[in-house]
Amino acid sequence: MGQQSSITIVNARIFDGVDAELSEGGVRIVDGVVAEVGASVTGGDGQVVDARGGVVVPGLIDAHCHAYGVGLDMVGIESSPLSYVALKAARRLGNALRRGFTTVRDVAGGDPGLARAIDEGLVAAPRYLYTGPALSQTGGHGDPRPGDHDLCVGHNHMTEIVDGVDGVRRAVRERFRRGAHAIKIMTSGGVVSLTDPIRRPQYSADEVRAITDEAARRGSYVAAHAYSPEAIEHSVANGVRSIEHGNLLDAPTAKLMAEHGAFLVPTLAAYDAMDRRGDELGMNPISKAKNREVLSEGKRAIELARDAGAPVGFGTDLMGDLEDDQLVGLRLQVEVLGVLDALRSATSVNARLLGRDDLGRLGSGAAGDLVLFDGDPFGDPSLLWAAEGRTVVTRGRVV
Repeated sequence: MGQQSSITIVNARIFDGVDAELSEGGVRIVDGVVAEVGASVTGGDGQVVDARGGVVVPGLIDAHCHAYGVGLDMVGIESSPLSYVALKAARRLGNALRRGFTTVRDVAGGDPGLARAIDEGLVAAPRYLYTGPALSQTGGHGDPRPGDHDLCVGHNHMTEIVDGVDGVRRAVRERFRRGAHAIKIMTSGGVVSLTDPIRRPQYSADEVRAITDEAARRGSYVAAHAYSPEAIEHSVANGVRSIEHGNLLDAPTAKLMAEHGAFLVPTLAAYDAMDRRGDELGMNPISKAKNREVLSEGKRAIELARDAGAPVGFGTDLMGDLEDDQLVGLRLQVEVLGVLDALRSATSVNARLLGRDDLGRLGSGAAGDLVLFDGDPFGDPSLLWAAEGRTVVTRGRVV
C-alpha cells in the first residue's frame, strides 16, 4: 500500500452546493475524495491550505462546453485535422480548469482519445464528459454547409449529419460504444448555422423518439439544442431531458418542462460575447442577426423556468477566442438568480443533470474538487468572475 495523499483546507467558510447557510471549518481530501467537512477539520498530514476566512465552494461545472469549438467557422472546424483540433481543445480545457471549472460536459465533440489523454494525466483538464459529435438533420443546425455551396463535410468533429430512424439509432449506439456520457441532438435552428430558421423544430418525432429510446435503454439521456417553444415542446414530449439554450421559452412550455423533469441549461455568456465581440472575430452577418433575436430573451427564459419549477443548470457555449468570457456567464446568471441560486446551478443542479452524486457538493465521499475564493462571493459577487483571487483544487490537488 502506498502512502495516502491528502490536502486540507482550514479556516474556511463552506458552501456545500445546496444549503444557503455557510458552515465554518475545513475540508479534508484524501486520495482525491472528500473525507471530512466541518468544524472538526483543523489540519493533519499532507498539504494544508489556510483559507484565512475565504469561502470554499464545490468545483464548478460547465454543462455546455465546446472543447472542439476552436473557432466560429463551422466549416473551418470540420475541415481541420483532428490532431490540430484536439491540441487546441486541450488548451481550452486547461484554461477552463484554471478558472475553477473542474467538470465540463462537452455537448458537441470529444472522443475516446482526448478522454484517455486526460485520464492518463497527459492533459491538465477538468473531468471530461463528452457526447461525441452532435446529431443534426440535413440542413439543420449542425449542417455547416452554406446553401449556395456544394461541399462534402465528413470529419464529424463537432456535428454529424444523420437522417432517418435507422440512421440515428445506429449513430447513438456508435456514440455509446465510444464512451459518450450522453447524446446531443439539434432540434431547432441556431445562431452560427446559416440555412435554418431559429424557431422551426428539427428532426421528426419518430427520429427524436428513436434517439431518446436508445439513450434511455443505455441508462443515459439526450440533450437538445432548442430555442423556441415549438422546438422545446417537440423535444421534451419525445423524451429529451436537457434543453440547451432555450432562449425563446414561454410560460406554458416551461411548465411542460417541469412536468417532464427536463432541465434548462442556459448559455447567456455566448450571446453576450457574440454581441460585443462578433465583429472583431469576423462573425457572419446572418449569425449576428440571429444572435440579436435571442440575446434579449435569455434572462427571461431563466426566470420562466425557475418560476415553473424546472431545474436551471449552467453552461457557456463559447466558441473560438470567446472562451475567455467563461466566467462572464456567472455574472449574467447572478444578475437573474442571485449568487446562491447561480452557484447552485453551476454545482449541485448541474450534478443532478449529469447523474453524478459525487460532483457539485462538498461532503464525505464527494469528489475532491473545490474552489477557494480569497473573499466572500456572497457578499462581493464580483469575486466569481474576477480573473484572480481563487485557488482551484481538482482530484485532491491544487491546480
